[in-house]
Amino acid sequence: MSGTVEKAEEWKPSGNPWLLILPVMLATFMYALDETVANVALPHIAGTYSVSSQESIWVLTSYLMASSIVIPMIDFFCKFLGRKNFFMLGVFVFTIASFLCGISTSIGMIVVARALQGFGGACLMPMAQSVCMETFTGEARNKAMAVFGLVVIVAPILGPVMGGWITENWSWPYIFFINVPVGFICIALAKKFLEDPPYARKQQNVHLDKSGFLWLCIWLIPLQIVFDKGNDADWFNAPWICWLSVIALTGAVLFFISQVKHKNPLVKLDVFKDSNYLCGTGMLILINAVLLASLAILPQLLQYMLGYDSFLSGLAIMPRGLGAFTALMIFGGLGGKISYKTYGIIGLLCLGTGGWMLGMLNLQINPMNIAVPNFVFGVGLVFTMMPITTLSCITLRNDQMTNASGLQNLLKTIGGAIGTSLVATMISRFSQVHQHGLVKSMNELNPNFAERINMYANSLIHQAGDMMNSTYLAGKMLYNQLIQQSTLCAYMTTFKVFAVACFILIPFMFLLKGEQKAKN
Repeated sequence: MSGTVEKAEEWKPSGNPWLLILPVMLATFMYALDETVANVALPHIAGTYSVSSQESIWVLTSYLMASSIVIPMIDFFCKFLGRKNFFMLGVFVFTIASFLCGISTSIGMIVVARALQGFGGACLMPMAQSVCMETFTGEARNKAMAVFGLVVIVAPILGPVMGGWITENWSWPYIFFINVPVGFICIALAKKFLEDPPYARKQQNVHLDKSGFLWLCIWLIPLQIVFDKGNDADWFNAPWICWLSVIALTGAVLFFISQVKHKNPLVKLDVFKDSNYLCGTGMLILINAVLLASLAILPQLLQYMLGYDSFLSGLAIMPRGLGAFTALMIFGGLGGKISYKTYGIIGLLCLGTGGWMLGMLNLQINPMNIAVPNFVFGVGLVFTMMPITTLSCITLRNDQMTNASGLQNLLKTIGGAIGTSLVATMISRFSQVHQHGLVKSMNELNPNFAERINMYANSLIHQAGDMMNSTYLAGKMLYNQLIQQSTLCAYMTTFKVFAVACFILIPFMFLLKGEQKAKN
């Protein structure tokens, strides 16, 4: 083992390290972009296949959950094929799956194609993270991780903008077709520049943890079905939801037991002995859930409640990218004057503040009311994701990086998938709560209600023909306004929940140890 560690520490790339990480950065951008590029196109996809908005969410969650299943197998495939070969295979599968998404003729076909996309793309982000951590040291590592952090944060934010523009100006299949040329360019760059360190090259007698993979599937597939269909089935009032939940819980327990007992597990859980890794990974799971869930519902709020088209709803989220870029400039400019912990605390405050500001919106807003919270949110993402990701892995050995980044991205992706699924339930349930509260005011004993219904009835009497019909129509108008108001309140409450979750994470920053200052 010591010899492996020594080789891991001594290995240096033979060429320019920035050229070496170019293909993995491009692939990571493409993968992260596709986490959200379909968000603003969901109404169009749902309309194309004549399905509900809830069913169209499967286009997002199938991608994320398929990624979760493959991520733990990254270490095995890197040893079985060599990391460079596995990386190129992953990009190839992702590219072909993107083409299949574009030519899909049914909701079932696109969900399967998106799952295949997730299978191919799952390896891209963890390998990019481990390559950046291994290829560079010292100050250069900080710069490389800053680039990685920018790609991981900005790509999901740019996704709705690009997806909206393409959907409005061409058609939604092209949001997937654009991956095809990019994917083949990425493969060519990887073949030319990417190198494998000794511990990531093809090895002999590599065995797959088949039982671990089986339990992983038994855990994640039923879990995703529960989260996606639970709200429609009234959750645990449906026996089949109860059974699937039991199966998922059993699979999760047996998966972790198998990983502890197996000699060659899919993931090595000993990295959780590192307190930085354990705490940082837990924080990143929640932050990623908030990020992807907010990116899933904000375009819906803008399109369904405010009448934005796909492009404008994507453009309204663009300030997040500007905020992230601004934060990166600050991060690089201040250098070692501020510790990573301080950055993380400021970032969580920004995330919470941005979420709370989004929770104060109403239907009579101007674009700045959306732009400012998103800008603050973008600043917070950089100031949290980059320091926490770096601190969580900084105390690990180089030969642990591939396994650690794979496990971390597995849990982050599960968090994102669960957040994306649950947020639809949160909107539905909060809407019911607010509707129940508001409907109590719709009675004739309320002078405001009586005044409003009389005003509407008088304005509709010529159309209705008599006072009885006009009063009935006025009541329907007021009830539709109540539904709209309760739905808006549900969105606002959800954003406030996100804000509170970010504020709760602040004390956990003090548990992270290691490098105290960010260096140029």
